[in-house]
Amino acid sequence: MKKIVLLFALLTSFQFCFSQTDEQEVRALLAKQVSDWNNGDIDAFMETYWKSDSLRFVSTKGATYGWQNTLERYKRTYPDTTVMGKLKFDLQSVEQLSAEYFFVLGKWHLTRSIGNVGGFYTLLIRKVKGKWVIVCDHTS
Repeated sequence: MKKIVLLFALLTSFQFCFSQTDEQEVRALLAKQVSDWNNGDIDAFMETYWKSDSLRFVSTKGATYGWQNTLERYKRTYPDTTVMGKLKFDLQSVEQLSAEYFFVLGKWHLTRSIGNVGGFYTLLIRKVKGKWVIVCDHTS
């Protein structure tokens, strides 16, 4: 009986360690987004998204489907660093749904010389081929 309890405790600890590492990786992905954005590098910013036609991006202007379409949308909406401003995220919740998915809720804020803007976002982040990527982004 003691061996079963010990085995259960070890497995639980092992799973906890993995979930902590996964959450750290997801938080690092979000920090990378902020850094890339603040460097004016939309191409690098987009590396955190799933390179798939199934990627979904939803904003107040509607839904965009696919990685390439989302990249083009970002470049149209934010054509230069003046419009991009400086990004700040305020994470409200980073919740692991399973070994494969995270759900993130946060606030975003752009500090810009042309006027500040901000809002909320939700992200569905999935582990694809060993890498965490954003598969669905709803930003308003």
